[in-house]
Amino acid sequence: MSETAFYGALHFVTAALYLLLARRVWVSLNAAAEPVERAAKQRWALLALAVVHGVLVVHGVLGGSGFRFGFAHAMSATLWLTVLILWFEGIFVSLRGLQPVVLPVAAIGVVLPVLFPGSIVAADRGLGFQLHLLAAILAYSLLTIAALHAMLMAALDRELHRGEGSPRGQPSRLFLQIPPLLAMERLLFRLISAGFVLLTLTVGSGLLFSEHLFGRALRFEHKTVFALAAWAVFAGLLAGRMIFGWRGRVALRWTLAGFAMLLLAYVGSRFVLEVILQRV
Repeated sequence: MSETAFYGALHFVTAALYLLLARRVWVSLNAAAEPVERAAKQRWALLALAVVHGVLVVHGVLGGSGFRFGFAHAMSATLWLTVLILWFEGIFVSLRGLQPVVLPVAAIGVVLPVLFPGSIVAADRGLGFQLHLLAAILAYSLLTIAALHAMLMAALDRELHRGEGSPRGQPSRLFLQIPPLLAMERLLFRLISAGFVLLTLTVGSGLLFSEHLFGRALRFEHKTVFALAAWAVFAGLLAGRMIFGWRGRVALRWTLAGFAMLLLAYVGSRFVLEVILQRV
């Protein structure tokens, strides 16, 4: 088997294992009781898959000649770091309720570079461009998992309100196995704060050093506009949190709005160029 065929097959095997693990975790979360050993095995399985996914990301970007990148590589790298962050968070707080949401999306992300291999985009741009790209991917990853946190918190909030009118007066067993809303909210804002710092570095370096990083003067195209809009939304959210004490549904709406704009800024624009318009 050639190297290309081997890595191509490994992408699909990893995706299948992500889906299998997501199903196992889902069944475990809905079980009345779960052996500690099973939870530990699933945790190590998650780390092993994240390591393999990381190898595939590095090979896809650096495995050929030059620096290959595109929307598929951006999505795969973002979701890989999202899985790693999820695993690391799990050391301190139980977030297994997020795994059945994150892992199927990661399964899609891991096969995208096989279907959309992108192009050589940075064969001669140097370290500055690669650091800019790394900061952008880290920002995407932190804010992606923040958005998933927000969606899980919204689901938990609805479940709690539904539970108040039910005979049991409590949410389903699945939601009982994730942290309380206040703990989730504190973690959400820590993720957003860290992601905002990296997003500021990404946007700032892109605005100030565009010609050095990209070989052309700054253009206020849709990608730049959406990136600035996402930065403004997250800046407004953090300011509202500090000044007005924003929380709950207001904070969740701002988080999801900022993430939607961030998604359109690079991944959305590259998807249109590479897939719809067939440009690289």
